Amino acid sequence: MFRKSICLSALLALGMVGSSFAQNLSDAAQAQVGTSSDSSTGSAHALDPQMIHSVPSELVADDSTNGPNAIAGNPGAVANVISVPNFTRSFTFNGVTFPYTMVGNDPSLGHITTIPTKIVAVSLRLLNADGTLFDTVDATPFVAPALNSPNFQRFKYEHNATAPVTGESTQFADAVQRAEFFGSMDPNWHTELAPQVVDHISITVPKFVNVRVGTQVVQAINYQSGIAADGQRFVLMLNLFFNQQLGVIMNTEIDAGNVTTDAINLPLFPNTYLFSFNRANPQQRGSCCTLGFHTYFTDGASPEHRWITDYASYISPGIFGGGFEDVTAISHEISETFNDPFVNNATPRWHFPGSTACQGNLETGDPVEVLANATFPVTLKNAGVSTTYHPQTEALLQWFAQTSPSDAIHGAYSYPDLTALQAPATLCQ
Repeated sequence: MFRKSICLSALLALGMVGSSFAQNLSDAAQAQVGTSSDSSTGSAHALDPQMIHSVPSELVADDSTNGPNAIAGNPGAVANVISVPNFTRSFTFNGVTFPYTMVGNDPSLGHITTIPTKIVAVSLRLLNADGTLFDTVDATPFVAPALNSPNFQRFKYEHNATAPVTGESTQFADAVQRAEFFGSMDPNWHTELAPQVVDHISITVPKFVNVRVGTQVVQAINYQSGIAADGQRFVLMLNLFFNQQLGVIMNTEIDAGNVTTDAINLPLFPNTYLFSFNRANPQQRGSCCTLGFHTYFTDGASPEHRWITDYASYISPGIFGGGFEDVTAISHEISETFNDPFVNNATPRWHFPGSTACQGNLETGDPVEVLANATFPVTLKNAGVSTTYHPQTEALLQWFAQTSPSDAIHGAYSYPDLTALQAPATLCQ
């Protein structure tokens, strides 16, 4: 392992898909960074699948944005795509068939599929407006807690010894998948993650950046920061700048062989959350905050190589409400990656609970993130020390597919908190 600093000058335009995870700052956090003057609702920005080696040369405020490794015998893997092991099934609603692709081996075939998780720890060098160093936000303190979390360590989510999925310990995303396919899986079916820290890097973050808006170039605020309740610094970063950084980081790590097509690749940032460009007042923060998203990078070749990529931060307590802390965002993105690795699984259009807003994809964390109690506390012991983590409860396939009664474990529509969603989605007209 080695450390290197990347100073980036090429900048990337932003794409937008429904695979990101957005939350509002807590009152305590807003007291440090102020409120936004931007009244737009476009905080949930993410990256569309990206071509490798194609980073544009400037920040643009686009009007549209504010070898094969499938398991032997698995017949459902996407043809001509070299990426994580995957299987394809479908459901039918109102005479329309909705195919979907998920990570792992087909549940009916059993098999324990182990997927590498390549972690790049990304520290931040925050600059003052005059270019001098303001502070360094080190990702290192967050690596061990992330590795020791339910995303990578096993926990017993089921305690009924007579159930087909008995009280064996599983990783979080695997537990959600097993609950989802309870009615059709082989009991030996598991999809597990094997994490490995493959690099430690740092990126330089200027206080202001130039953004092209049509024919004009304006100076925009690039970051704000404050101190969380645990003494760790949190950073709010312009999504345009972040996405460019992510593009260059991933290209560098792909070229170095550190991140791979057979893995879920996780650039791990320290308390880093995204805000949108504020067109009305570029020197103030736009709508905030995106906590994570998942996407993939591609070479566009045939066969096509796809590098699955999850952005998420380890979250210090008190920055967001609703129990959103530690690995909430990481668990949200990993579970969504399991359920929609190539961000193209369409579903009937559904309402967010309690809202008129609509979405039409198999993003399992999104329907739950808006609920008052979206997280599921899990206490794990490491080296004799107990730590309580807060992964996010996920919507199950049955919620999207309008399956009634649900054939998931316990007839559920959400997991591990069975009470979060108690009926199929309300569909948009």
